[in-house]
Amino acid sequence: MASFTEHDNTAINTIRALAADVANSGHPGAPMGMAPVAHVLFSKFMNFNSKNPKWINRDRFVLSNGHACALQYILLHLAGYKVSMDDLKAFRQIDSITPGHPEVGVTEGIEVTTGPLGQGISNAVGLAIAQAHMGAVFNKDGFSLIDNYTYVFTGDGCLQEGVASEACSLAGHLKLGNLIAVYDDNRITIDGDTAVSFTEDVEQRFKSYGWEVLHVENGDDDVAAIADALAQAKKSQDKPTIINLKTTIGFGSLKQGGHDVHGAPLKKDDITQLKKKFGFNPEETFAVPKETYDIYNAAAEKGAKAEAEWQSLFKQYSEEYPKEASELTRRIENRLPEGWEKALPTYTTSDAAVGSRKLSETTISKLAEVLPELVGGSADLTGSNLTRWKGAEDFQHPSTGLGSYAGRYFRFGVREHGMTAICNGIAAYGGLIPFGATFLNFVSYAAGAVRLSALSHLRVLNVATHDSIGLGEDGPTHQPVETAAWLRAIPNLAFWRPADGNETSASYLVSILSQHTPSVLAFSRQNLPQLAGSSIEKAAKGGYVVEEVENPDVTLVSTGSEVYLCLGALEKLKAQGIKARLVSIPCFEVFNTQPRDYKLSVLPSGAPILSVEAYSTFGWGQYSHDHFGLQAWGASGPYDQVYKKFELTPEGISKRAEKVVAFYKKRGQPVFSPLISALDDISDE
Repeated sequence: MASFTEHDNTAINTIRALAADVANSGHPGAPMGMAPVAHVLFSKFMNFNSKNPKWINRDRFVLSNGHACALQYILLHLAGYKVSMDDLKAFRQIDSITPGHPEVGVTEGIEVTTGPLGQGISNAVGLAIAQAHMGAVFNKDGFSLIDNYTYVFTGDGCLQEGVASEACSLAGHLKLGNLIAVYDDNRITIDGDTAVSFTEDVEQRFKSYGWEVLHVENGDDDVAAIADALAQAKKSQDKPTIINLKTTIGFGSLKQGGHDVHGAPLKKDDITQLKKKFGFNPEETFAVPKETYDIYNAAAEKGAKAEAEWQSLFKQYSEEYPKEASELTRRIENRLPEGWEKALPTYTTSDAAVGSRKLSETTISKLAEVLPELVGGSADLTGSNLTRWKGAEDFQHPSTGLGSYAGRYFRFGVREHGMTAICNGIAAYGGLIPFGATFLNFVSYAAGAVRLSALSHLRVLNVATHDSIGLGEDGPTHQPVETAAWLRAIPNLAFWRPADGNETSASYLVSILSQHTPSVLAFSRQNLPQLAGSSIEKAAKGGYVVEEVENPDVTLVSTGSEVYLCLGALEKLKAQGIKARLVSIPCFEVFNTQPRDYKLSVLPSGAPILSVEAYSTFGWGQYSHDHFGLQAWGASGPYDQVYKKFELTPEGISKRAEKVVAFYKKRGQPVFSPLISALDDISDE
């Protein structure tokens, strides 16, 4: 049972005073209100080693409440992570390691990037899933190597976001006893008292999800009750736990309990009285008493000792289970199995025409055999996404009889946003490569989490089938006209749209090799023939020449299911005496990283370039002079008739190309590649 002294009270007030100093650009309230639970957790419960922040069995801490971000930096500083007092003073400043909201990879000790409300608690579900799976795979009798907890602080704002509901509902179904959430129930949001918009019974809601619900009435100073609740939460074996912690936002401030202290920094007179009240010199800033550092140094030393004991246990494990130990080490070191890429299927024109979603299924099935770290599932579209491989076991609590925690296939339910945010958490844990699947159109439901995948540099694969108007009868509500454009606009996100089997294999190859870049892989419902000019090696460059001719009159550039339509257009253009070449660019992001000379060999100057894609043409200006695509929504009907309606046929494409050729010939001026403006001054060409 945790015991406390006056030094603990000093440490709590130190956090409050630091919050007032650090949050000089805003949001001091939540850190001041949550100081007691933060101190209790980090000093009495968290298992961490600040000297080795990547220790695999450390407890994970997630601050989902983005408005309390200063609190996390303060805790990391006190606990001995590489967050100095100068870093605290530089909070929210340009190029600091203490940005406005925590970012993984920027600040040591940050597990996931939070800020957009609801994402952190959803990531925490993913972290807990990852631990449960890794533990089920590697733990043996007497060797509990992977048994850490995931703690998450959340608030009213997070729990109003739909993504949090999706993720927490699934966490309850999965009976994740290793997940402990602390709900900062301060009854304040930016607009004011939660009475204006958020009056549901949160405790009953989480009980209905299947969570253990605990309650601490006085979260402002009843540290014993807080410790008791955390201890009780750790005893839960088959339920995640949420602790409803009643706190006062901005505790100690003249404006405590009100929304003014939520976002605005404290005024000088308020900080002065607060420091006097808590026994600090009001003339000093960023002050930390020695006894506070001593408490946190002791916690860090306890964690270092815990890791040393773990390393000793792992050494014994290695002797008894050398194969498993070698595999766990490989996963921790983020190394892929030797020769895994040889499992990728290759194709020739003699292979049958099939939908690229079927090609994706074949690829996933092959990869599942050689990449045990590959885990994933679908948002209730398994039979359409074709993501479950033969012999796959579902990830389920063993009591359900539906699978086990060693299972690698996830039933995410109709929860696209939650699915992707959970995958972010799984990727952040380490040792696993997650994928989620839905229709491309419904990736838009997950936009917030997809964006954070990219910002966080997490290797998350998003399998997105039914990728265009080619899905046919479901019509405009399901046809992703604009989706590719916004996905391509996200920095550090690879949007792939393969045209055949080799390009499909290439998309998985590059996505898995890209340790710090998430991917969206868009696959067709309709059948696509295998291309004569494709290969995994070529497609892995993001763009390549499918058909070449000397002295071309025009270049067609396309992606996915429109590439083979362009092949048909080439024949029709040839019959008109027009020489046309064809380029496939399955991935803009990857193509843009290629050397200058290679890109200009694919999209050279000398002839106009026409892009063809069954999407909005937005974004094609970087590659082509003219853009043939969709100017409005799609239509409902058999896919071939829908394509015909929008003239996306060999005949329609060839007619558009003829007009482009005629226009540039009449113009009579040199035609420079659109890449030139991005690469060089025209005079250098």
